[in-house]
Amino acid sequence: MHPAPPASPSEATPATRGPSAARGPLLLLTLLLFALLLALVAARWNPLMDGDADLSAALHRRAVAEPGVTRAHRILSDWVWDPWTMRALCALVVVALVWRRRDPVLAAWLAVTCLLGTLLQQALKALVDRPRPVWPDPVDSAHYAAFPSGHAMTATVVCGLLLWLLRRSGTGGAWWWTALALSVVSVLGVGLTRLWLGVHWPSDVAGGWLLGAFTVLLSTAAYERRKATRAQS
Repeated sequence: MHPAPPASPSEATPATRGPSAARGPLLLLTLLLFALLLALVAARWNPLMDGDADLSAALHRRAVAEPGVTRAHRILSDWVWDPWTMRALCALVVVALVWRRRDPVLAAWLAVTCLLGTLLQQALKALVDRPRPVWPDPVDSAHYAAFPSGHAMTATVVCGLLLWLLRRSGTGGAWWWTALALSVVSVLGVGLTRLWLGVHWPSDVAGGWLLGAFTVLLSTAAYERRKATRAQS
């Protein structure tokens, strides 16, 4: 009795390429949504501008009226979910990949993705040059242009990459669901803090989320394609 021959790449696709196959449509969708939002923000489309202004004003009134809640939002925004905190978390994972997993290529891929995401975000800020909200009684301040939100994008990129790494390592059960819950709370929470503090328009936060998701999907798809190509060669 002879052993069955190894499955060809085409035969292996249903079992091995499921997540990668689903990544393609999501990649295109996030790109199209971000491109549309970018065009509307750049064109100062009135319905979007009015909606941004109305929601921001309503949140700002609450932020002024509830200083204790606002203080909590500042701590979360400036320390827990600050982009530098997120980058430090990414740096720790990069070191762990090199030191514990002996995988410098994956570590470098992670670091470069975060770096390029930051550069892309800063370039778009300079290109769009959207002013931040201005209030007579501000509860916080921020520098540089508004679109897209760097806090929202950085949290999305770092959390998305870490979830991808956990999936690649086979993490499941309670550890996976805990990581997923923390990531969702972080990504959504950081966007809310930026709106509550009155330093971003809602479309800035949405743009950060979309661009962050696109960055993660593009980076992970490229890495998986590279791994598959090297495995077949």
